[in-house]
Amino acid sequence: MNTLEDYKEGKVLLIDKPLNWTSFQVVNKIRWLIKQQFEIKKIKVGHAGTLDPLATGLLILCTGKFTKKIETYQAQIKEYTGTITLGATTPSYDLESEIDKTFDVSNITSEEIQKATHQFIGEIQQQPPVFSALKKDGKRLYEYARAGEQVEIPKRTIHISEFEITNIDMPNVGFRVICSKGTYIRSLAHDFGKALNNGAHLSALRRTKIGDFSVENAVSIEGFEESLKL
Repeated sequence: MNTLEDYKEGKVLLIDKPLNWTSFQVVNKIRWLIKQQFEIKKIKVGHAGTLDPLATGLLILCTGKFTKKIETYQAQIKEYTGTITLGATTPSYDLESEIDKTFDVSNITSEEIQKATHQFIGEIQQQPPVFSALKKDGKRLYEYARAGEQVEIPKRTIHISEFEITNIDMPNVGFRVICSKGTYIRSLAHDFGKALNNGAHLSALRRTKIGDFSVENAVSIEGFEESLKL
């Protein structure tokens, strides 16, 4: 059983983030559970790398003195699995916003889909989605997007070491990606559609690894709550 002192000295918690939760909500919930269990007023808890609400999977949380290690974990290589849906685009590059354009996918072959992954391997320039929490001139990009304002978003250098197609069931394409910090899988999905002279958006995403940490060793929020009571 972990003591209050353990959490203050610092622990790394591996949480399997549920769908439709923000990373911030998970941090708040875990912090509240620890405070309730030990009847304290405050405890430091932070996460090492945001997951979008529509994504599930590995979220690393640090408590107490270990919050100083957050940047180290954020910088590590990440692995994701998910689904890219061809034939339609959305402004947010995922299902957060409505479909704005549709395309015919009847002529896209499995060979073309496999081949299109090659241009995304290695060091590439990627434009973050306008629906993101990145800041420009003191405002978050999604604030500009929701207000219908056009904004120039500079491309950033990222690195993708693996991009594997795991399943094709048109228009849905299953994938696995290993990539650097700062990679937007939503942007990858959008750009993948362009590479096929088509359109695409991200329809499912799960983070499976961060460095040596795996989602297989993570617990649900309910599982963490139960472990506190043991």
